[in-house]
Formats: sequence, structure tokens, C-alpha cells
Amino acid sequence: MGICRMNSLVTNLKQMIKLNNKHQPDVPKGHLPVYVGEIQKKRFVVPLSYLDQPLFQDLLRRSEEEYDFNYPTGGLTIPCQEEAFIKLTARLPNS
Repeated sequence: MGICRMNSLVTNLKQMIKLNNKHQPDVPKGHLPVYVGEIQKKRFVVPLSYLDQPLFQDLLRRSEEEYDFNYPTGGLTIPCQEEAFIKLTARLPNS
């Protein structure tokens, strides 16, 4: 995926976040909810700074390929195992 396409993906996600945050008051400012799992989805709240991280961007690409922004949970859904997501995000900086 090229840089322009990744920028478009991140822009679309930021628009989705603005809309969703109005309806999800339990999500702190500067964070977004994501749903992770292959069959059963678990909700995580992650910092927006993850959107700039290459490892997280790889998950976003996979999400786009799988769901094409039509998420079954109504929010950003990432098709990977929960354990893999936890290990990956543990390696990312929080700011």
C-alpha cells in the first residue's frame, strides 16, 4: 500500500473517530475504540498515536482488506487474534 493510500486510510479513520466519539462518552479524548478478534470481538481503547505507527498501520491495512470500512461491530474492527494484538500494542509507544 502506498503512502497516499495509507494517508487516505488514516484520514478516513479520523473522520470515523470524530463521529463515533460523540456516541461513546467512555472513550477518553485522544483515544479510539477498536474491536479485535477473528470470531468473537473484544473491545480495546487505544491511543490515536498508534495510527502513526507502522506496526499498527499494518493491522489497519489488513482491516481495510477484510472489511473495506464496513465494520460489523460499528467501529474499527481488526481481524487478528487477541493475543497477537496485545503483544503488538505492548511494543508501541503510548504517546
